[in-house]
Amino acid sequence: MSSSTSKVTYPFWYGGAASMAACLVTHPLDLAKVRLQTAPERGQSLFSMAISIVKYEGVFKLYSGSTASLLRQATYSTARFGVYEFLKEQYQRKYNVMPSTAVLLPMSMISGALGGLVGNPSDVVNIRMQNDSALPQELRRNYKNAFEGLFRIVKSEGIWTLFRGLTPNLIRGVLMTASQVVTYDISKNFLVDCLSMDSSKKSTHFSASLMAGLVATTVCSPADVVKTRIMNAQGTSSGALSILTTAVKAEGPAFMFRGWLPSFIRLGPHTIATFLVLEQLRKYRIGMGA
Repeated sequence: MSSSTSKVTYPFWYGGAASMAACLVTHPLDLAKVRLQTAPERGQSLFSMAISIVKYEGVFKLYSGSTASLLRQATYSTARFGVYEFLKEQYQRKYNVMPSTAVLLPMSMISGALGGLVGNPSDVVNIRMQNDSALPQELRRNYKNAFEGLFRIVKSEGIWTLFRGLTPNLIRGVLMTASQVVTYDISKNFLVDCLSMDSSKKSTHFSASLMAGLVATTVCSPADVVKTRIMNAQGTSSGALSILTTAVKAEGPAFMFRGWLPSFIRLGPHTIATFLVLEQLRKYRIGMGA
């Protein structure tokens, strides 16, 4: 971020709150993306999937699993944004300079891994709730909300099921945070320092977040597809490597980028909304008092 705001210590929860606000906007797109990634056959687009959901299941199904999605952002994004900003602040206090890209990357990787760990249980419930209506009637879980889902998983499948898909989720958390927040910081600094854009303008925040969304979607696609398939699996999962190997044999390496466009259509607006809200929280110092 710019040096004018870098020395201010913002609340730890800003990133999580911004991500939750963005989630309300993009949840229907996320739902359609999950359905596409778990569909047995190709052929549908993001919008045809969304139309199909509305036609056969009703418009309110577009927000199926929204409680789990909000819980995921409250845990995963609060942790990764909070830890990342905390590490940056500690570095600046110690060395009195903005951290370079070489320093930001390991900071973001640590933050992403911690976020992936904290958010894994809610992510498992999120994936299951979003895809539930696409399953045969006898296989549906019918969780009423995220908290009931967590309780039922622990009761019937054991607590470790909440950490199913942890490896690809940690990898995705590392890749997402490194590509998203670091790209945003770098892009914003470039726009301000090299193109003389105003660091307080929404146009600057929009441009930097758009670049962050493009990079993050491309970098995270393989881990996201594998993670989704593992978490949605019925019974005992055979693991990330087995699922990856089977999918590559059956569908080819391109399966790792299956749903890239719908992923970007979802992640792009989510990234943009997250950083726009985050910058407004910082601007008005919400929750910081006078």
